[in-house]
Amino acid sequence: MKALVTGGTGFVGRHLVEHLRAAGDDVTALVRSPQRAEPLAALGARLERGDLNDRPALARASAGQDVIYHVAGAVAAPSEAAYLAANRDGTAHLVDAAVAAGTRRFVFVSSLAAAGPSQPGKPHSGDVAPHPVTAYGRSKLAGEQVVRRSPLAWTIVRPPAVYGPRDRENFLTVYKALGLGVAPVFGDGSTELSAVYAPDLAEAIRAAATTEATVGRIYYANHPEIITSADLVRTIARSAGRSVRIVGLPEALARGILTVTGGVARLLGRTTILNADKANEFYQAAWTGDPGELTRDAAWRARHDVAAGFAATWQWYRGAGWL
Repeated sequence: MKALVTGGTGFVGRHLVEHLRAAGDDVTALVRSPQRAEPLAALGARLERGDLNDRPALARASAGQDVIYHVAGAVAAPSEAAYLAANRDGTAHLVDAAVAAGTRRFVFVSSLAAAGPSQPGKPHSGDVAPHPVTAYGRSKLAGEQVVRRSPLAWTIVRPPAVYGPRDRENFLTVYKALGLGVAPVFGDGSTELSAVYAPDLAEAIRAAATTEATVGRIYYANHPEIITSADLVRTIARSAGRSVRIVGLPEALARGILTVTGGVARLLGRTTILNADKANEFYQAAWTGDPGELTRDAAWRARHDVAAGFAATWQWYRGAGWL
């Protein structure tokens, strides 16, 4: 199968390229920096230099592809307009190129944030009525709407929190905090969460592209188990052979801290996910998805549960010298 991957130099995208190449697929990666993409070239991927605003590069990259995996997107941006420019408009440019190239299958890697928080004990499934609570979530939902309006044979995958080898954004800081014996959680630690190990997610994304049963559907790709935020931190600690004391952060305090970190980032001309808007996600009762529909339609199941996934992640961090 010939496949184009956007966002291949990112955390999820690189895992996807690795999985596609291991499955024998012919992979093209759209990359902004060929130097940063050298690990993809070493895997045998063809590199096409460009970005989601480079229409000639999109046309070249899309030509002759059987499937396009759209993983690229902004997870941090200085404004809602900037999020939309990347996650909605960039998606629209890629969809236009795919249609013009005659590509049939299109898999959009969105986010649970596009659906919004779930209710405790009731994981999201299917095409729920979306209610995103952050600018990021709204921009990913806008990207989904672009895809759904297209004539492509599309599938949308909404992963929750993703962790695993090479993750710098989500859980590395938790591992580093273990040395202090204390780890903060937002609220009282009772927030229900879904998560997924990155190599398992890569398998889910390819599985979604390789069966007709998934066309025109939205799926949640994650471990079937639901875990509270406090128990997630305890699982991380156990994977490293540590014990940890959980410290809850009151909402008012956390919002104040996130307002400051976001403001400092803006003053420095940088972007960060740790801003005031992110608190709208942190203080919800549940962020969970039901992977059962993807299992039913694509025969995908996560190979790891949460404990096994974090144990493998810990081993990778240690082997790579990140801890």
